[in-house]
Amino acid sequence: MNSEICKTQVAVIGAGHAGIEAALASARLGVDTVLFTLSLDSLANMPCNPSIGGTAKGHLVYEIDALGGEMGRIADLVTLQSRTLNMGKGAAVQSKRVQADRKKYQRLMKEVVENTPNLRLIQAEIVELITKTDENGVQRVSGVVTKLKERWGCDCVVIATGTFLESAIFVGDVSYEAGPDGLLPAKGLSASLQEAGIRLLRFKTGTPARVKRQTIDLSVLEEQPGEDTILPYSARSAEDMFDHASQIPCHIVYTNAETHRIIQENISRSALYSGKIHGTGPRYCPSIEDKLVRFADKERHQLFVEPMGEDTAEMYIQGFSTSLPTDVQYRMLHSLCGFENAEIMRYAYAIEYDCADPTQMDATLEFKSVKGLFGAGQFNGTSGYEEAAAQGLVAGINAARSVQKKLPIILERSGSYIGTLIDDLVTKGTNEPYRMMTSRSEYRLLLRQDNADLRLTPLGYEVGLIDEERYQAFLHKKAQEDKEIERLESTHVSPETANPFLLSLGESALKSGASLADLLRRPPISYEQLAQIDPSRPSLSRAVALTVEVSIKYAGYANRQLLEVERHRKLEAKLLPLDLDYRQIRGLRIEAAQKLEQIRPRTIGQASRISGVNPADISVLLIYLGIK
Repeated sequence: MNSEICKTQVAVIGAGHAGIEAALASARLGVDTVLFTLSLDSLANMPCNPSIGGTAKGHLVYEIDALGGEMGRIADLVTLQSRTLNMGKGAAVQSKRVQADRKKYQRLMKEVVENTPNLRLIQAEIVELITKTDENGVQRVSGVVTKLKERWGCDCVVIATGTFLESAIFVGDVSYEAGPDGLLPAKGLSASLQEAGIRLLRFKTGTPARVKRQTIDLSVLEEQPGEDTILPYSARSAEDMFDHASQIPCHIVYTNAETHRIIQENISRSALYSGKIHGTGPRYCPSIEDKLVRFADKERHQLFVEPMGEDTAEMYIQGFSTSLPTDVQYRMLHSLCGFENAEIMRYAYAIEYDCADPTQMDATLEFKSVKGLFGAGQFNGTSGYEEAAAQGLVAGINAARSVQKKLPIILERSGSYIGTLIDDLVTKGTNEPYRMMTSRSEYRLLLRQDNADLRLTPLGYEVGLIDEERYQAFLHKKAQEDKEIERLESTHVSPETANPFLLSLGESALKSGASLADLLRRPPISYEQLAQIDPSRPSLSRAVALTVEVSIKYAGYANRQLLEVERHRKLEAKLLPLDLDYRQIRGLRIEAAQKLEQIRPRTIGQASRISGVNPADISVLLIYLGIK
């Protein structure tokens, strides 16, 4: 082995969405950082959906931006179409989703990485983790080794290997070692991690075929246009950047009885059902053959036909993921309306890969047994670009702060979806690829897209990822929101003024005066409509107007949830000793003691969320520790 040792402070392994955010955060905080990737050409790749956002995922993108991450800004620059999901439901669960130009996203993100001070981008495969045991018997990271036997000394390592670790591709009865999109797999690092005591899991995911646009009869499909009014993800993007931009439509098609017949007759040829695949697949994004088994009563399944970019003929068929053989892929594709002559450009496949059991990590995303080692993204058992980027940002911040001898940041689940995501992973673990959903947060009324900046930009500024100019702009926006809410609460209108407006909307008339805020709290009335009887309103940006409207409409619900947050915060403030021997606590059930020993929660609140620990166990803990 080459005895020459290169030096850096933070080494990030993998340049997908997690690795990029980790490396950018670390470098922007002034720490010398190296980002290693198997291929410079696959940086920021989207091997599956050509999209950013979606249910709860859009929330994550807004939060990443509010903390100072990069995903939202680049997503704005490559948007082909934007839609807000769940518009028929409350603002808390409405989520932005954009179709993204896949190659443009890669190119722009690569430019950012290449031009960031303190950051080196190197094409190299990391095959070994170097650790050492200090004088206190603690195992610590000391470096990494490349396949070319180059040794890199470092203080911290962030593993963001995505789906590349010992990865294997499956198409029918054919399987071979490869990463997504036919790239090389990462070999050797899994064994090195296991030697360091890291427990690994085996997960599976998959992707549908890519189809040539010109061979699809789009005229017979249901068109899905974009929205007329679009708010960008990033506070750094101009609010009106989409006002005159054209959007590429998506389309909808449905499976039918013939599609189902073809799949069912050949299901034994699927790698998923033939026994070839042993990894656990995603519950919320199953393959089409898995859907037919799980939902046998459904006569059809909705599929979305989405563009991969402006300058490519490739179309992505969302919902048509499969590991069936190529001949079956053609037959099931040709059974779809409008796809009778469709040509496949890339075949669908399933992929298996190694990942870590996330319960081995703290809420900082640092491994408890190996100091200086952090995990992020699909390596932590998640699915999705947005979940990956969110974890990468936190891991990168904390790796940098570790180098700088600063306290780590820990995001509370009551304050962000990122905090919820990480808490779920490190506290409850996962036995399948974890996907963020709004239903996972008990505080979702407080964790809306529109107030992500209010919740997280002060922290991003404190950490050092939000500069002074952007922070002052944030403070100005917040002051406008506060002032307008106060004005609406204090401005009253008479029945004579309000009633014609109310009756025109089918609302009951006033018998006495009411504030504009009271009228806005009526579900059918929007802030925009209220302008008809509010001639003195100031000129506000769309983002400010949205937050004002939602804040007033949800104030009662939000206040009740804030009381719940405060109640739980008392449990979060009760710290547990790191060396507590749970097996010696009388009255604690064996299962609870085992789970507590394994996960080592940092607070009573976290302990209460561990699967297998019940309220009676928490009471025993409180009594044992003398906590009231």
